[in-house]
Amino acid sequence: MIMKKYKVTLTQEEREELEAISSKGKHAAQTVLNALILLACDEGKFQHQRSINETIACVLNVSMKTIDRVKKRFVEEGLDAVLQRKPSTRMFQSKIDGDLEAHLIAMSCSEPPVGYKRWSLRLLADKAVELEYVAQISHETVRQTLKKTSLNRGKQKA
Repeated sequence: MIMKKYKVTLTQEEREELEAISSKGKHAAQTVLNALILLACDEGKFQHQRSINETIACVLNVSMKTIDRVKKRFVEEGLDAVLQRKPSTRMFQSKIDGDLEAHLIAMSCSEPPVGYKRWSLRLLADKAVELEYVAQISHETVRQTLKKTSLNRGKQKA
C-alpha cells in the first residue's frame, strides 16, 4: 500500500497556539499529543529542527499510523479539526419501551423466585426473556432502566 505523504507547514500563529496548548493550561491528553505531533512534523520556515516520524513515534509513544492520521487531518481539514474531537455519530436504539419498563418494575417489586432472597439484575433479565417480554436483554440494560426509577431496592427494614 502506497502511503500518501502529507506535508505539515504551520504559520507562526499556529505554532504559538500549539506551543501554548502543549505547555500550559488544561487540555485533553489527545489534544496535547496532537499538538506535539504537529509541532514536531512542521516543515514550515518557523521550524528550527524537524524530526522524522520514527523519532516522533518513539518519543511520544504513538504509532506511525497515528502520526499519519494527524498529519492527514491537518492538511485536509485544518488545525481546529485536529485539536477538537469529532462528535460521535453512533446511534443506539433502546430495547426498553414503557411496557417492558413497567413489567421490570412490577417484577422487581414482587416476590423473588423460590430459593432466592431477592431479585438480582440477572434474574430479572432472564425472567423477562422467559416471559417473552423481549427476545434478549442484558442485566446491564435492566440496571440502567431500574436506576432511572425512584425505586429504592436497598436493604428493607424489618
